[in-house]
Amino acid sequence: MKLPPGPKTPEIVQLLQWVASPLTLMDTCAKNYGEIFTLRVGENCNPIVFLSNPQAIKEVFTADYKQFDSGPANQLAKPILGQYSLMLMDGDRHRRERQLLMPPFHGERMRTYAQLIQDITFTVTKEWQIGHKFSVREVMQEISLRVILQAVFGLQEGIRSQQLRQLLSEMLDEISSPLNSALLFFPVLQKDLGSWSPWGRFLRRQEEISKLLYAEISERREKPDPSRTDILSLLMSARDENSQPMTDAELHDELRSLLVAGHETTATSLAWALYSIHHVPGVLDQLLQEIDSLGDNTDPAAFAKLPYLSAVCNETLRIYPILLITFGRIVKSPIEIMGHLFEPGTQVAPCIYLTHRREDIYPEPDKFKPERFLERQFSPYEYFPFGGGNRRCLGIALAAFEMKLVLGTILSNWQMTLADRRPVRPIRRGFTLGPSGGVRMVVSDRRYRKSGIMETTV
Repeated sequence: MKLPPGPKTPEIVQLLQWVASPLTLMDTCAKNYGEIFTLRVGENCNPIVFLSNPQAIKEVFTADYKQFDSGPANQLAKPILGQYSLMLMDGDRHRRERQLLMPPFHGERMRTYAQLIQDITFTVTKEWQIGHKFSVREVMQEISLRVILQAVFGLQEGIRSQQLRQLLSEMLDEISSPLNSALLFFPVLQKDLGSWSPWGRFLRRQEEISKLLYAEISERREKPDPSRTDILSLLMSARDENSQPMTDAELHDELRSLLVAGHETTATSLAWALYSIHHVPGVLDQLLQEIDSLGDNTDPAAFAKLPYLSAVCNETLRIYPILLITFGRIVKSPIEIMGHLFEPGTQVAPCIYLTHRREDIYPEPDKFKPERFLERQFSPYEYFPFGGGNRRCLGIALAAFEMKLVLGTILSNWQMTLADRRPVRPIRRGFTLGPSGGVRMVVSDRRYRKSGIMETTV
């Protein structure tokens, strides 16, 4: 079978480039081979066909779900997510699990979490002092992790919450370092040589996290509370079409997936947003003018309705997508995409990064221009930071809602400046890309909206 063209360099070289410098690799391939090309960067250096043509992406996203498998293409994430994660399932099993998980993430339910998100933002930032320097990514990670623990688990401050927060932060920081990221892409390096070895430490942390998750599930089973509205409680009460609930193992792995994917990605997006807001001239002024237009409206959900703030969030996810490609899809029966016939076993991956940088769709694609999202609406095949088709992220509503509320709350109450005016570059953090240095900022002053939110709430 003839695959679309791609680099002729050895497979191991392509994989090393993918781990160390993925943006340069994709930009070079797009320049040399166009909208559809092949890289050998999958598990065991298997080929992956990258797609950045909206029509090709549409044909993938709208195909019958039985046309592709994604689970086998995502096995590199299994050590982090667990074997029962939705991201590793296919076919009817994937459809069943998705139907069970979808209701708690419905957009209307997000209003339930509005005050919670704002209160957590206040709690984490209220100790800031004028002149205080901080790493934006670290603070955003603390906020997003607390949101996940309280909104998803219903865990208030306590020993179990503190233990989970510490273990998850340590695990993500360790596997997200440039060096340890290689552990995720080279299974041969995943050797447990004791607690002193990188993979050994990772496995032991995973065991500790699992004990805490199973303990929480067990307590909820023994003492069900129908009045609870956290996502774990809703998942435990959910039933499939055969009236069967999720098992403890399924709950455990889905919770682990939400913890890892839900808070790290949101934290990174928030860090990128605050960087661009304070780096690109005019953006902060326009945002503050819009926020001030709320006047005495103290409803935190009001931030989610601000068009320019929404555009800033959308542009952040366009220019700095957390994932470079969607989940890979492995062809199960012959399929033609944009004139290319792909045989069973071929892996195709719509490329978020390259599609979001197409100049014919996004003029001056390297510039941060939120107004582009006010001037036109982009199709789900031109803009898809959360993936698409039956693999679109279930947490999209919560992630977008949280971004707007956290940004609106911080900008309403604090004036900040970048501690370093040098451009921040994207670097690999595990499977994602984050800002180098975490974005260093300094608090320059307190800012009070007319309603005095900070004074009345904290």
